[in-house]
Amino acid sequence: MMRFLDDDEANDPMLSVVNLIDLFLVIIGMLMVVIAQNPLNPFSQDRVVVVENPGESHMRITIKDGQELKRYESSGKVGEGEGSRAGVTYRLDDGRMIYVPEK
Repeated sequence: MMRFLDDDEANDPMLSVVNLIDLFLVIIGMLMVVIAQNPLNPFSQDRVVVVENPGESHMRITIKDGQELKRYESSGKVGEGEGSRAGVTYRLDDGRMIYVPEK
């Protein structure tokens, strides 16, 4: 008699639905972890800077300032401009930077 009860449980379509719900809950949990680790997620800090491909010709900088996102893409060209030397910067042994303006 117990054998017939086991056969009924194996053919129950509700067990398949319960298994699908469990699978979707696991997928949702994994997606939430991925979103939480992303530095540009809406719940992270107010100001975040992300640099993609640093030093390469296709470098991209994304700045998140509150709810606003700004994206800067490199053209691969060296920038030029007009100006004059304003001072010298020195790095101390402890890693601090000191700027000394010229007279």
